[in-house]
Parts: sequence; C-alpha cells; structure tokens
Amino acid sequence: MAKPFASLSLDLDNQWSYMKTGAIAGWESFPSYFDVAVPRILSAFDRYGLTATVFVVGQDAALEPNRKYLRRIADAGHEIGNHSFFHEPWLNCQSAPSIAEELARAHDAILAATGQAPVGFRGPGFSISTALLQALTQLGYRYDASTFPTFIGPLARAYYFLTSGFSDGEKQTRAHLFGSLADGLRPLRPYRWTVDGMGVVELPVSTIPLIRAPFHFTYLSFLAGISLAMAIAYFRVALTMCRLAGVQPSLLLHPLDFLGGDDIGCLSGFPGMRMNANAKLALMEKVLDIYARSFEVVPLREHCARAEAAGLRDIEPSFAVDAFPALTDGLQEQVS
Repeated sequence: MAKPFASLSLDLDNQWSYMKTGAIAGWESFPSYFDVAVPRILSAFDRYGLTATVFVVGQDAALEPNRKYLRRIADAGHEIGNHSFFHEPWLNCQSAPSIAEELARAHDAILAATGQAPVGFRGPGFSISTALLQALTQLGYRYDASTFPTFIGPLARAYYFLTSGFSDGEKQTRAHLFGSLADGLRPLRPYRWTVDGMGVVELPVSTIPLIRAPFHFTYLSFLAGISLAMAIAYFRVALTMCRLAGVQPSLLLHPLDFLGGDDIGCLSGFPGMRMNANAKLALMEKVLDIYARSFEVVPLREHCARAEAAGLRDIEPSFAVDAFPALTDGLQEQVS
C-alpha cells in the first residue's frame, strides 16, 4: 500500500534572530551559526531521503558570508521559502506598506542568494494579518504557512515575558507574539484565504487533532528533557491521531533542533537548549526515522499542490491584530 503523505519544513532562523527576539545584546553584528547548523541539517535530511521547505530570512540572504550555506540548501533540492527580511515576530503589527516592502525586499534577496524565487511564506513567530496576506497576493505567492492552530500561544507569550526582562515598551511591541486563543479554533487542514478577489492557500503547522497540542520538534525536545521515551511515544500518538482524523501532518523544525546548549551558550534560555548536541541529534534521528517510515514526505509546495487538487474551502481572513494600529513602523532600521 502507498504511504499517506506529510510535509516537512524548517524555519532557518539564525543566531542573531534569536538574540534579537530575546533582546540579547550583540545581535546587531548578525552572528551566525550556519557553519555548524546547515551541514547537520542537510546531513540529517539526506540520511532519510527527505526533501523539505526551508524558510530563509532575507537579512541572512543579503549577507555574503551566509550565501554559500543557502546555496548548498537550494542545490540539495530543497524548496526555498520567504521568512521575512528582518525576522521580527511582530511583523503583523506593522502597516500594510511596510509589510509589503519587507516581503518584497526579502524575496529579492533570497532569489539572488539561492537562485530560487519563493512561492511560499511563513511569518516569524507565526505572525499573520490581512495586510500580510494582501502582500503575498501582490507577490504572486501560492501559499502561506503562518498559522499554528493551538491554544497555548498566550501561555507561551506570558512565560516569555516573565523570563525575558522586557521593558513595557518592548512588551507592547510583542503584544501579539505567538497568537491568541482564537488561533486554536483555526482549521488543521489546508484551506484558502480569499483576499481582494484572489486566493492564498494556508498550510497550518500541525497540532494534535481534538486537543490542539503542539508536536513540532522544539516541543518534543522539551518533553525529552523529562523522558525520552515519553517524547517518542507522544510523537507517535500525534501522528496516529492525525491519520485517524484525515490530517496530513506538516512537521516544523528549527536550527536549534540540531544544536545544543554546548554549541551556542548565549541561547541556553531558549526551549530545548538545555540538552547537549549529541542528545538532541539522537532524538532528531529517531523522530525523522519515524516520520520517513510512516509517510511519503514532501515539501510544502507539493503539499499545497495536492491540497488544491483535492479541493479547498474558502475563508475570509480575520485576525485580532487587524483592529490595532501599526505599532512598530520606524522602530528599527537594519543595515544589510
């Protein structure tokens, strides 16, 4: 029997972007761990014969030292997606013109660095708004992958604020980080946003049907800190529930899933970074082995095509952030 299909994607957030989100000093010099992370990522994908979508940050594509690593990813046959230019998880709080300019700037930088023109986008921190979807239609993009249908977003934001030491102004900028409770009610299966008479396919990051709990690798590494056997069992249950519910899983990875606290000490406060690299890579091998054995794994572009062929429901976009004025325009200006 043919295996059911599932998709795989990776948000190629660099060291500086984590430092920026966590307000860690020194991010402005754009420190990078691509020399360590990218070979590990490509080696793991190659070992299990996996082709993924890798969402690239435009700022990284604009910096010459990073381009050889991005080209290696593209040359290995992986799809390249747009992950914004400045990687600000509060992107959806910006004005429509600012969002459109940022996405177009990222698109051009990524195309120049990789030779691939992205057709898909994922917002940093799952940021999404009607203005952002409008910008994607203007670019002619086929799909967005920014929704994360879970109820834990506000809890994650509260914990993040509690442990970050942000000022009141920084908290205001990040007020919509990780979404709202309403996100937990969004569909788990692909659908089509209808925007200005045009359509953008939405490919949600998968959560467990019914309970809407996450099972992306960062969450699994958190569970593995308690019990490795529990993390693997949880992942197997999540995949089984997806199959029973008729949901084609879309598994999300990040570079920190291939790095340990012994690799990047300044990021030890981020989830999963209390594990050392060897332990985390061993967990990754188990997860990817299970995924590759259970499914025909495809990049998001292919997931989008198959979803369109099967038929999609149309949904009018509506987001809580749409009701708020732009909060972040002009706050920061990077140099590429």
